[in-house]
Amino acid sequence: MSILTREQLAYYAAPGIMTGIGPHADLLAGLPSDAPGLVRVVQGVLLHVFWTKAYGIESLPPERQSDINRRSLSEMLARARALDPRPLVEARPVERKLVGNCRHFSTLLAGLFRHQGIPARARCGFGTYFTPDRTEPHYEDHWVAEYWDAAAERWVMVDAQLDASQREALRIDFDPLDMPPGRFVTGGEAWQMIRGGRANPDHFGIFDMHGVDFVKGNLLRDLAALSKVETLPWDGWGLGMKYSGRFTQANLDLLDRASALIMAGDAAFEERQALYAGTPDLCVPNPAALVDLRSFG
Repeated sequence: MSILTREQLAYYAAPGIMTGIGPHADLLAGLPSDAPGLVRVVQGVLLHVFWTKAYGIESLPPERQSDINRRSLSEMLARARALDPRPLVEARPVERKLVGNCRHFSTLLAGLFRHQGIPARARCGFGTYFTPDRTEPHYEDHWVAEYWDAAAERWVMVDAQLDASQREALRIDFDPLDMPPGRFVTGGEAWQMIRGGRANPDHFGIFDMHGVDFVKGNLLRDLAALSKVETLPWDGWGLGMKYSGRFTQANLDLLDRASALIMAGDAAFEERQALYAGTPDLCVPNPAALVDLRSFG
């Protein structure tokens, strides 16, 4: 059972810097408030950039590919409107869906919950279920979302990306609308796993990107997401701009403390928020100051 206070739940029920809807309230008319309904809405709006061919899209023009760089929910909604002006409850044909990635699915879901006053948050970490035929452990870069189930008094973890076709392709054997422990590993948990020698850092990442620095990045992004700042997967700031080979003991101690507070859950809410807000190496600056790590040398 959670020990979040009423004030803390209200915090997660309100939009953050990335999840305000801007001038797009009309697009959200008629939204359902239940998780299955909202996930259907999200899947009816978004097309994952890595799964386009599975839905019959052989190639994307540059302007569609660049949609993955849209950071705020307001920007996403503006682009969704340009592609199809109907309310989001009306599923788009695949050629008129907004192209995004797992972060967009999770942030949109969290934003739609918050729009209705339901506490929700995106989480950054690693999925264990994207390579079902792989024999060695693999933790793939991924985002999910959590919403507050008031009746059960707990956070429910949801993978909004996994529609029926993806569940079949990946042979998913769990409920993506209420994920069991262990299927998704948060950035904080991943950091503790590699620091404690319980996992190989090279088993964490995506494509040819992996290792300690990748895990560090997802730790920072998960910490920021818990403070309602849902960055893009390649956004860099603070310690995200410093290679692990150059870490001081103070750098490691700070990341260890951040991961411990993430793993402490709701009991550490106040301390975790204070650490994030009061530590420039951890706190996201003005979003305009974020660095695209895909071009960082």
